[in-house]
Amino acid sequence: MKKTYESYKEHLLKIAHLNSTLALLSWDQEIYMPPKGAQVRARQFSTLSAMVHELSVDPEFEKLVYHLIHKSSFGFKEMRNLQETQESILQNKKLPTTFVKKGAMARSEAFQTWEQARKEEDFKVFAPALTKIVALEREKADLLGFKGHPYDALLNLYEKDLTVVKLEKVFTQIKNDIVPLVKAISEKEQVDDSFLYQVYDKEDQFEFSLGLLREMKYDFNSGRQDISTHPFTINFNANDVRVTTRVNKNDIAEVIWSTIHEGGHGLYEQGLPSNNYGLPSGEYVSLGIHESQSRVWENNIGRAKHWWNYLYPKLQSVFPNQLGEVALDTFYRAVNKVQPSLIRTSADELTYHIHVLIRYEIEKSLMEGEVEIVDLEELWNSKYQEYLGVTPSKPSEGVLQDIHWSHGSLGYFPTYSLGSLYAAQFYAQAEKDILGLPLQLESGNVDAFLKLMRKNIHQHGKLYTAEQLCEKFTGEPLNIAHFVKYAKEKYRGIYGV
Repeated sequence: MKKTYESYKEHLLKIAHLNSTLALLSWDQEIYMPPKGAQVRARQFSTLSAMVHELSVDPEFEKLVYHLIHKSSFGFKEMRNLQETQESILQNKKLPTTFVKKGAMARSEAFQTWEQARKEEDFKVFAPALTKIVALEREKADLLGFKGHPYDALLNLYEKDLTVVKLEKVFTQIKNDIVPLVKAISEKEQVDDSFLYQVYDKEDQFEFSLGLLREMKYDFNSGRQDISTHPFTINFNANDVRVTTRVNKNDIAEVIWSTIHEGGHGLYEQGLPSNNYGLPSGEYVSLGIHESQSRVWENNIGRAKHWWNYLYPKLQSVFPNQLGEVALDTFYRAVNKVQPSLIRTSADELTYHIHVLIRYEIEKSLMEGEVEIVDLEELWNSKYQEYLGVTPSKPSEGVLQDIHWSHGSLGYFPTYSLGSLYAAQFYAQAEKDILGLPLQLESGNVDAFLKLMRKNIHQHGKLYTAEQLCEKFTGEPLNIAHFVKYAKEKYRGIYGV
């Protein structure tokens, strides 16, 4: 292996090609793969994951990266790429190839049993697979190492330097500022959203959702949208980014905000510099920032009246019988209804954080070994009753609603709350930076907003940490006060709190 930066890039390209192949297999598994393909697909995941891991910890590659870093003759971008790669090598070396193969196999099998369990509405079908997943995640934490809580090792995989200590502060602020707001709203007259739950033709819903993506400037020459059990975004490179949505014939809101949410993720992926494919500078920085790009579109733009001044007549034209007589203000209030519910992805933007809090507490307990899988459904239901006053009537409304545990993604959920907090801060800055942003949105013009995200977030890849990006863009680190201010102003107008 030549000791050049070009050799370094070529090696990372090999890894990127394999990871893209794994992503394609994953997308196919969730969209098109027939049930009988599951067993062989699990082995395919295992084999390719092992190949990626072996390339990632190749001793010759590690020597090359070390050599290039100590040459100290590169610019900022090249050095940041090398530093990120070295950090990744050191982390990957802690995980034996046998462990990586075993994990890939377990995750593929778990996904299949999760889908089966949802269809049968029986958590016991999924429990054995989840038991394996949790055992592997505990082992992973031990292998990676941690200073404080074992959960910290997993949190760090999704949001660098995130810890239980930091999250406790975040969720304490949410409890102090957001929970009282939810309580105050609960004492007010509730808004009427019954018209959202009429019968809406599924094909018409999906066609409207495609139009929504076009309005967001999602590039269909570099992406597509499909339907899946759990909406997700997956990318193979910046020129091939795929999103999915979920259609419910009795709930028009579900397809709209699933589409906008995943569209925000998709725009971030499409905005990464394509000429940096395979390099850290061509990858998203963290899941908290990634989530900010979906939540800012879903909530700060997608649930604001400005944009719906432009979009609502289009929606009415598709569903005149259901919405023709419903005023825009009535629609706006309905889609911002705050009410405890069972499904995280459909939750309003205030109680959403409580859904995340529940998952955070459960995952932390799983990593501590304080709760066993056999007791998980009962624990889930009791926490929903305690925090939100609702109890699932079936597992798909409860412990089986999320796909994340079947993917082995313990430590992922807290980034959803971080994303909403970042989103509020980024949107507040956008209103300062873009003259007349609300008026632009009222005319359907999102160009300036997307350009601002491209400039301050997307183009940088992993050149900066999440905290550094936030500070460069807004002038300060993550500050929950922006979300609190946004929430109080918005819901004062809707509920008079």
